Amino acid sequence: MQLQDIGQAATNLVIEKGSALRMLVEELRYMLERLIASDIDKLPLGTLYSLSDLSNKEMEEFRDAWGLMEEHRRQALVQAMVEMAENQIELDFRRIFRWLLHDADPEVRRSAIEGLWEDERRDLPPILIRMLQMDESESVRAAAATSLGRFILLHEMEEISDAEAAPIRQALFSCIGSHGETVEVRRRAIEAIAYSGDPEILEIIEDAYYAPEEKMRVSAIFAMGRNASRRWQGYVMRELHSPSPEMRYEAAIACGELELRHAFSRLVDLTADEDAEVREAAVWALGHIHAPEAANVLQALKEGGDDAMSEAAADALEELSFSLMDEDLEIPPVFDEDEDLPPYEEESGEWGSASEWDWMGM
Repeated sequence: MQLQDIGQAATNLVIEKGSALRMLVEELRYMLERLIASDIDKLPLGTLYSLSDLSNKEMEEFRDAWGLMEEHRRQALVQAMVEMAENQIELDFRRIFRWLLHDADPEVRRSAIEGLWEDERRDLPPILIRMLQMDESESVRAAAATSLGRFILLHEMEEISDAEAAPIRQALFSCIGSHGETVEVRRRAIEAIAYSGDPEILEIIEDAYYAPEEKMRVSAIFAMGRNASRRWQGYVMRELHSPSPEMRYEAAIACGELELRHAFSRLVDLTADEDAEVREAAVWALGHIHAPEAANVLQALKEGGDDAMSEAAADALEELSFSLMDEDLEIPPVFDEDEDLPPYEEESGEWGSASEWDWMGM
């Protein structure tokens, strides 16, 4: 091929790429015009595919259109993108979510944080820390605390360094110990830090369990499952009998995360719980406690008439089958039901007083 021909081919390629980019921008512009004029629920969800992995030029178009949308359409759009990204991993709205972290609407900022649930880039934690410490919205601060949890997990997995994890840990500790912060934000910070195996985390979780606020106690059980310490077995087993459906739900999930085979009988009972979410949590846990005897129970539930339970049981059976194939599986030691149980007055049904770590006066 002559040099002149090579130059012409390169020119044609540039023209083709430019034409394709213009077509994409025009397609995006048309879609954005529809978003400005119509409610999200009146548009096919496939319309939003155009917002995935935007170029610089396309991002400019999006920012222009965003300023023309009504508030309720903005909120609906970002929530729809969050849900689509969770269900279709090929979609990438991260560039939009990053930009929306600075939006004036707290509902949009909160949804944007949720949309970045898989974003593990190292420049994200400083942004989330600032939002945790400075955002005026409780829901945004709570979402930021929750989002920081995955970076604590990455540190435990040795995928980020001590130096990178240090400011995240400090921000969460400061939040937990803040007398001026709300229960909602502090409990999300405890859930986030629970991935850490440090001894001081155990004290924080235990103090949360004795907190006067029920929501904080629920988060303590959630945190116990994440923390994965054998220390929590008695607490979790006990809350399987809680009168609170929310507590029973979290206790069932924690049993699965802690792989408590001795919870088998109670989890079977909970598959008939009056609360649908508790029933499904119990089924999930039966798939994770590595108990071969759970297979028959799950098979019966799979063949039952309840569609939701049948689907949950099928997933749990798959998980159980996978775990039991591991010949080197180490089964946790059998639990002594008198071990590690927190003090409790069965006659009065009253909780003991909380320790003095940081709950007094809040």
